[in-house]
Amino acid sequence: MKRVIFMFALLLGTVCAANAQEVKNDENGNSVSQVTKEVTATSEETTDGLALQKDVYPQQGEDGDLYHGLTRKLMFDRMIPPHGLEVTYDKTVHILFPAPVRYVDLGSPNLIAGKADGAENVIRVKATFKNFRNETNMSVITEDGSFYTFNVKYADEPLLLNVEMADFLHDGSAVNRPNNAQEIYLKELGSESPMLVRLIMKSIHKENKRTVKHIGSKSFGIQYILKGVYVHNDLLYLHTEIRNSSNVPFDVDYINFKVVDKKVAKRTAIQEQVLFPVRAFNYAVRVAGKQAERTVFCLPKFTIPDDKQLVVEVCEKNGGRHQSFVVENGDLVLAKVINELRVR
Repeated sequence: MKRVIFMFALLLGTVCAANAQEVKNDENGNSVSQVTKEVTATSEETTDGLALQKDVYPQQGEDGDLYHGLTRKLMFDRMIPPHGLEVTYDKTVHILFPAPVRYVDLGSPNLIAGKADGAENVIRVKATFKNFRNETNMSVITEDGSFYTFNVKYADEPLLLNVEMADFLHDGSAVNRPNNAQEIYLKELGSESPMLVRLIMKSIHKENKRTVKHIGSKSFGIQYILKGVYVHNDLLYLHTEIRNSSNVPFDVDYINFKVVDKKVAKRTAIQEQVLFPVRAFNYAVRVAGKQAERTVFCLPKFTIPDDKQLVVEVCEKNGGRHQSFVVENGDLVLAKVINELRVR
């Protein structure tokens, strides 16, 4: 009996010791009590029993990637591949673009660049000092909405000193998307894509239809006519033609678009509003003898009051065979909608 009581007492003491405070001495010899902790709730529960979602905020994964939740990582299919370009200090690299240059950005002071004198579509690039080590970059935006990017490094003897960038306009979706995807919108064109504006002007010029047959002028063997007026969104397109029936070439000095009063009383100042085209396709600067040249002008949409008219004037350089015709508001409101054209 005593043996049974002894074994029961030993078992009870062991259980009590498991729940008792464990006393240890710290570095100074003082006793420190440590209470055995019992887990009563998981780390995902709040005091009111609501579970916390770990993926509410971006968490770092095993691969070190922090792009989760509301943030997505940029993939390589979104990248515009850059062109490789070498520059040097003692020579100038020239880059020819298919359209006038509107914007140039240099990645570092190691480069200097600018438009070539008298040329809107040529950029010249040089190194500002010899043997710079770090690679840099250069970005260019042209008037047709194209974006070009270059990775630039120094070379004592660049492999290419004169570079011609191709026109990446393509037909059909089977062709790979060009590196300079033309989706850059320019201020003067508003919501219109520069690529679409160019395609519209090209289509009008290629179809070469005369939808307006009563507007024009002719003298001294030079005839200047308006072949058509078109509209798309907030832009007007005027298709004009210069015909030279003489043997003497006709050199164009300038072409004016201005809104003037129909009737001007004597001793009254003439009020003119000059309009500036935002684009011109196949701008004619010279018409040879017995030849004709056509140009499509793109202007911001406008209308004319009843007491005013649009005068389009072409002036000959170093000559007097100037021509002009008049467009009234009734002609503008009858502009043909571009959607009816087959743009290609």
